[in-house]
Amino acid sequence: MKRLMGIDYGEVRTGLAVSDELGILASGIGTFRAKGRGELIRIILEKAESYRVEEFVVGYPLHMNGTAGEKAEKVKEFAEALGEKAGKPVHLFDERCTTMVAHSIMNLTDTRGKKRKAAVDTLAAEIILQNYMDAARKGS
Repeated sequence: MKRLMGIDYGEVRTGLAVSDELGILASGIGTFRAKGRGELIRIILEKAESYRVEEFVVGYPLHMNGTAGEKAEKVKEFAEALGEKAGKPVHLFDERCTTMVAHSIMNLTDTRGKKRKAAVDTLAAEIILQNYMDAARKGS
């Protein structure tokens, strides 16, 4: 199985997660800040190399009605730039409601303040990657 990296891309903070070697379980590896897209891609590629990542899954923020807006276009441009630099496949995956789910989990675990901000993007990346792997196993 290929090791995957999930990415919850944001202009301020970007959450990252990786799969286990069997492609069953996603684990968050952190939230990263960068000065510009180039620096962020460099950080992601460093992490990808250390985890031996073969493919990337980027959360694609569609509107609830399924249409792509301005934010989705920015994510698509980022994913294309990442793919060019990495020379590896980059998949866009519908991330609708991911951040809401992450906030719900944070509420259940009573995570607040700065700790919450730091964790929510990582958790969102984890959820995106886990949903992608689950969908792939089901063949959808």
